[in-house]
Amino acid sequence: MGRLDNRYFPLLLDVIDQAIFTVDRRMRITSFNRAAEELTGYPACEVIGRECSEVFRTELCDGDCPIRRAIDSNQRVIDRRVRIRAKDGRSIPVSVNTASLVTRAGKVLGGVEVMRDLAPLHDLKRQLDGRYRFEDIISKNVKMQRIFELLPMVAQSDSTVLILGASGTGKELVAKAVHHQSSRRDRPFVALNCAAMPETLMESELFGYVKGAFTDARQDKPGRIAQADGGTLFLDEIGDLSLHLQVKLLRFLQERSYEPLGATFTTRADVRIISATNRDLEQMVEEGAFRRDLYYRINVMQIQLPPLCQRAEDIPLLLAHFIKRFRHSTGKPIEGISPGAQAALAAYHFPGNVRELENIVERAFILCQGPLIRFEHLPANVRRHLDGEVVSLYPGKEPGPGDATSAGGSRSEPAPARGWPGSPARPQSAHVLDLVERDAIAAALERHKGNRTHAARELGIHRSTLFRKLKRYGMS
Repeated sequence: MGRLDNRYFPLLLDVIDQAIFTVDRRMRITSFNRAAEELTGYPACEVIGRECSEVFRTELCDGDCPIRRAIDSNQRVIDRRVRIRAKDGRSIPVSVNTASLVTRAGKVLGGVEVMRDLAPLHDLKRQLDGRYRFEDIISKNVKMQRIFELLPMVAQSDSTVLILGASGTGKELVAKAVHHQSSRRDRPFVALNCAAMPETLMESELFGYVKGAFTDARQDKPGRIAQADGGTLFLDEIGDLSLHLQVKLLRFLQERSYEPLGATFTTRADVRIISATNRDLEQMVEEGAFRRDLYYRINVMQIQLPPLCQRAEDIPLLLAHFIKRFRHSTGKPIEGISPGAQAALAAYHFPGNVRELENIVERAFILCQGPLIRFEHLPANVRRHLDGEVVSLYPGKEPGPGDATSAGGSRSEPAPARGWPGSPARPQSAHVLDLVERDAIAAALERHKGNRTHAARELGIHRSTLFRKLKRYGMS
């Protein structure tokens, strides 16, 4: 078969439905197919002969340019995510693949880049995020989805709300969501933790005081009720409120008036009360530790938040959310989490719930220097949590005191699979171990730039054992 006439090269590119352009060695655009015109809004006649950085204006143009890397190193760049600037100023997310253009004699003529439009995928992701998000609460758990359906109706009412759930389940997020969806959204949202201070200070903090009420009261100070006037007061850990203050709070709920500490007058306030606790208020009522009449007053609408161990399907969503948040706040280019680390988190019981997961991701951002959070970046209590039994991933690699970062270090053997109420079964321990082992091997190879001998030495295994494991896991 004869060689293709160069005149037909642009026609060939135009029948391909992905955006393609080529550049010479000076990064000037030499061809620009029809799909590229449709994606960017630039006609080919406007861009031919211009440097591609002038056209696309991406954040990589002045640094790690994919097509420049392909030309200089003669290595392909696969699936690099970046945003290009269209002619009308829109920022378009694309995935780029690049390669160098080389003659049979080995002369480098330039490079070619193929761009895949990711905007439809991003739109779909936003739609899914909408389904799984209510304000700042993220979940696709069935119980949480029912709460999402309930919250708009709760928000339109002015009735008191009682939010029940373990520490770290997001009770304050739910309270804020109710406030932001209500007619009071433009008025203050004020939070007070009833377990955070002694009773004497709590009374003045809640109701305020007048000048002269006590020795250091040199001027009037409004309490949290006054600060929340017209808005919402969130009383967290209300189960820790003393019986004396329970009486005063009950009077406010009944009459919408109160007396600041040291005052001889009453003050009215239009405040919606949302309460939360991780304690069993019904049991406290039976024991006389919580007033029955107050319990009925604050429990007009009750919302029960499930713990994270009953929301296993939410862990990947929450991980993605926290990684994105900390990537933005720290500027570290961490893109995601390795399969081994994710499997270990899926097997963990999370006594601290969503707050603990957030702290784990924040800690990993401190330790992680690569693109992925790995098993070695997780806290020791996650790696060793089950039954307190510590096992070594590789022979001769027993844990040392405080060992937290060794790629081939010790870890906890995951417990046998067992189901959480209302959630999928937990991962099989053997499966988790496989993922963790694969993760450790990948991390060691990455650190030693693919040198298998050095990686095997770090992992404490023979080179032939490493080859066998690479073959088993399908790792090149």
